[in-house]
Amino acid sequence: MRISDLRERLTALGALPKHQHRVLRLWSNALPQTAGKRQIEHFLPATLRAALPALEAELAGLAQLASAHPGDDGSERLLVKLGDGQLVESVLLLPDRTPGLCVSTQVGCAVGCRFCMTGTTGLIRQLGSAEIVAQVALARTRRPVKKVVFMGMGEPAHNLDNVMEAIELLGTAGNIGHKNLVFSTVGDPRVFDELPRGAVKPALALSLHTTRADLRRDLLPRAPLLTPEELVEAGEAYARATGYPIQYQWTLLDGINDGDDEIEGIVRLLTGKYAILNLIPYNTTEGMPFTRPSWEKAADIARRLHRRHILTKLRMSAGQDVDGGCGQLRARASMPARKVIPVSVRP
Repeated sequence: MRISDLRERLTALGALPKHQHRVLRLWSNALPQTAGKRQIEHFLPATLRAALPALEAELAGLAQLASAHPGDDGSERLLVKLGDGQLVESVLLLPDRTPGLCVSTQVGCAVGCRFCMTGTTGLIRQLGSAEIVAQVALARTRRPVKKVVFMGMGEPAHNLDNVMEAIELLGTAGNIGHKNLVFSTVGDPRVFDELPRGAVKPALALSLHTTRADLRRDLLPRAPLLTPEELVEAGEAYARATGYPIQYQWTLLDGINDGDDEIEGIVRLLTGKYAILNLIPYNTTEGMPFTRPSWEKAADIARRLHRRHILTKLRMSAGQDVDGGCGQLRARASMPARKVIPVSVRP
């Protein structure tokens, strides 16, 4: 279901824009349709009131909790069942920061990042914009959500219309600050054209992972053929236009992209840029041939970059103790055990 389709149905039920806003606001904030200061008998058209119980049930069925996996760090990974039975993942992020949620935008993913379990399935289907927002509504039944990161299963740029609809709703009726809506992408060029045109302009996270063009092609085999330099140039233009720093994502893979050459490359690429580098030690994943560097090694890389004036945040991937790296919960629920398949990555 798309939000635009939902609006058309509300219009057919006699809902004016103010009525639609109320319905969408209460739904996306996980509140009953009877909530609010105005009594619905005095505000909503009779035809809409009569349809509300069935509509609430339908919206609740868009994203239902299949299982919850709390981590020792306070995060909680949610396996979410969609209306057609497909499974995706959402993550309630660490509660000591801005209470946030990482949502999925696709079932599966076509990019095929070599270190990501989700990419092994290929793309199964797109999520409708209402299904994306429904993940937020579901999560809000468990704890507050004031930040939404489009960084779960899927490549948001490959489902751009639905993701932009979800962002617009969450940034208005959904009560999420625009800078707390974070669109994560491997660098599809369409993003740099479309995001600035939206009524709600999200912050942008770009998957960098390496400063070497050849290694990037190995690690992200079906990502757009932008070099790291081109990706940072496009990101910098967006950062200056919106006033939000770009969050460059770097999954640390032991012995692959954590050497001195990469540190020098990061300094070369990001010095003077309106940017934050997020270093994320790899979340060990069954069936994947990569390993996570030690915390001491990761912390040393962050310190060295700080000394070179690169704003760097060392982040621990949420829920590592429950083996919940992106795609792992879904894989365990829907597939037999996987064998480790060696992958050749050029040094």
